[in-house]
Amino acid sequence: MKAWQFTNTHEPLVLNEVPEPVAGEGEVVLEIKAAGLCHSDVGLLEDEGWLSLLAKRPITIGHENAGVVAEVGPGVTGFKVGDRVGVCPTADGVGAPGYAFDGGFAPKMAVDARALVPLPDEVDFVNGAAATDAGMTSYHAIITEGGVKEGDTVGVIGLGGLGQLGAVAGILAGADVYVAEINEKVWPLARQLGVKDVRTSIKDFEGVEFDVIVDYAGFGVTTADAIEMVRPGGTVVQVGMGRLEATINTRTLITRSVTLKGSVGGTKEDVAGVYENMASGRMKPQITTISFDEIPAGLEKLEKGEIVGRLVASYE
Repeated sequence: MKAWQFTNTHEPLVLNEVPEPVAGEGEVVLEIKAAGLCHSDVGLLEDEGWLSLLAKRPITIGHENAGVVAEVGPGVTGFKVGDRVGVCPTADGVGAPGYAFDGGFAPKMAVDARALVPLPDEVDFVNGAAATDAGMTSYHAIITEGGVKEGDTVGVIGLGGLGQLGAVAGILAGADVYVAEINEKVWPLARQLGVKDVRTSIKDFEGVEFDVIVDYAGFGVTTADAIEMVRPGGTVVQVGMGRLEATINTRTLITRSVTLKGSVGGTKEDVAGVYENMASGRMKPQITTISFDEIPAGLEKLEKGEIVGRLVASYE
């Protein structure tokens, strides 16, 4: 079968012929129906700092996956051939597809059954894939790490695939959500979601006292700005990895007792929570779909900021 594989930083993905996977002990083989494209995929292609996370090279990337169980290995219980599932990329003891083992930019993928999350019939595979990382990560950052609750004032930095889902999760929790997004082309989306206001920078919201700010962009200055803008005793949750380092004002961090937390991924329960919101119709992320053959071009568009919402390759 053909798979889009990463070989090295600053090199394009290569379409290689690879063997079809076989389900080992505790594993299933999934027929991939949809796979999400993420800014971390762009980061992997451009930043050597990601290389240490890879189990091998070349490796088939793609860590946001949904599909149908095609084969069940020895020792697997709870799943059968034909089941619709998503793959939690941060399941305990499994590792992430595309990093610890071959991921979903291929027609089939072998994965430990412990990472599987049942996909409700009401949720299609494209949304199912988007939920496994973008949905899970955004939900976990806002609700689990940020502790956002009814009545809170929340800042969301970056309205990409993660930010839009995080904003919706905050709104559903009963918070007043403000969005900072440098790309004015997506401002109409912010207003459609029901946020209170949208500006270029989180520092543009003068007079707004933020209880929690979640930075889904992570371009260095965004982290620093969040620390300056959150209220004394407030919380900044860092999710985005647009840059792998930032310079912050530690005086502000210390004297205002700001809590700065890193948030990575989430849990199977977070994925299930997103699926529940999607199945009920309360969470409807904006998604751009492409074909399997368009994955490299899609990553280029993602890098250039030409994608509104989440980008998902549909194999159906």
